[in-house]
Amino acid sequence: MQRPYNFSAGPAAMPEEVLTQAADEMLNWPDASGQRCGMGVMEMSHRGKEFQSIYEAAEADLRELLAVPANFKILFMQGGGLAENAIVPLNLSAQRAPAGEQGTADFVVTGSWSDKSLKEAAKYCHTKAVATGKPEGFTHIPDAATWQLSPNASYVHLCTNETINGVEFHALPDLKALGSHAELVIDFSSHVASRPVDWSKVGLAFGGAQKNLGPAGVTVVIVREDLLGHALPVCPSAFDYKTVADNGSMFNTPPTFAIYMAGLVFKWLKRQGGVAAMEARNIAKAELLYAAIDGSSLYFNKVSPACRSRMNVPFFLRNEALNDDFLAGAKAAGLLQLKGHKSVGGMRASIYNAMPLEGVQALVQYLQEFERTHG
Repeated sequence: MQRPYNFSAGPAAMPEEVLTQAADEMLNWPDASGQRCGMGVMEMSHRGKEFQSIYEAAEADLRELLAVPANFKILFMQGGGLAENAIVPLNLSAQRAPAGEQGTADFVVTGSWSDKSLKEAAKYCHTKAVATGKPEGFTHIPDAATWQLSPNASYVHLCTNETINGVEFHALPDLKALGSHAELVIDFSSHVASRPVDWSKVGLAFGGAQKNLGPAGVTVVIVREDLLGHALPVCPSAFDYKTVADNGSMFNTPPTFAIYMAGLVFKWLKRQGGVAAMEARNIAKAELLYAAIDGSSLYFNKVSPACRSRMNVPFFLRNEALNDDFLAGAKAAGLLQLKGHKSVGGMRASIYNAMPLEGVQALVQYLQEFERTHG
């Protein structure tokens, strides 16, 4: 029996191969040689050799997949991307501030998540929205040449893919070329591992796993080593990046099962050909879906084509009275979780790495059939 296609924005669909392997290993995990250890991963000590081997493989595979330079630390933390909105300023905001003074952070507000980031960071440092797409309903990314960057900001924060509004940075800005000495911090939660990262432009990247890397519970933080050791005195020890790095993400008990599941996803990604191969697939999926929406008289997408997300595709029916019928028909066709976020309404198809091309083809077929019978 074919599983339905799950278009949830997160927690999102995971590769079926990964779920099958995890089910097989649930009660009795095998090491690399196939030797069963008598325990499931959830029962292991995080300091035992069994879990250490899982952790080390996950870190190495992620470093390979994302081509993370040697001078960056990979941390596996808890709290999700939302907590990082506080943890980042607690660690980085004071870097360029005079002794005893509160630091400054700049924010480019391109949607709901970067707006949340701005408001949360304001509890710990001075914040400034240096550009915003809000007047146009978050349908475009303000040109970097127009950003009003602060001369003393410690970092500039971007949410490089907005899951709710469907806006994505297809290239990272070069802050140095813009005359800024700040570090670039990116929240890449919803498109991590879907495309390469230009680490020469990034000081820190973070992302919750539950969209493209695995289940909820583990947050990946990738931070350049020279940015460690500047946390504010009030920063909890478990959230101090230097403390976490010095202890190999084991200062407190890490989310072991979520790390194990993410590690399985990393190996699956490698079997698919890595990030470059996934990017090519994601481009094909997104182009197919956007073409169907743009070619329709019933559906429409509001986002500027230059910054449309490859991962999260919001769309609307011109006759919203048909919304309930559309969702009911989609569910009957095995197309799940297409309802848009409550803050914007409409529909949203999240087509992360684990969504196969066949799923997008099935959605396009349904869009066309629904328009034929209801348009």
